[in-house]
Amino acid sequence: VQLQASGGGLVQAGGSLRLSCLASGRTFSRIIMGWFRQAPGKEREFVAAISWNGGSTSYADSVKGRFSISRDNIKKTAYLQMNTLKPEDTAVYYCAANVEARNILTKTSGDYGYWGQGTLVTVSS
Repeated sequence: VQLQASGGGLVQAGGSLRLSCLASGRTFSRIIMGWFRQAPGKEREFVAAISWNGGSTSYADSVKGRFSISRDNIKKTAYLQMNTLKPEDTAVYYCAANVEARNILTKTSGDYGYWGQGTLVTVSS
């Protein structure tokens, strides 16, 4: 699976951004998609995940109510809509694919075998 993330940039606090992750190389509708982020000097952390058909989602507590994950299986693309951004959301955001046979959401980075290149999101105060 190849993943290409895009959509990062510089935004003021309170603003919005939408990240995209284009996948290729495997049946997209049978892949759990996740978003993780890594801030400078910190470990990579889970942000959100979405099931095969988008019917189930999971979020980190820090982004609940502000971020929304979705997917378009026809376009083979996953999205992360980020609203009400805060300076502490500043990080490199990575999309990831879990290709295990079970349609179970996971927050563990080790369960995701494929990763995009990352896209930088900077939120100014």
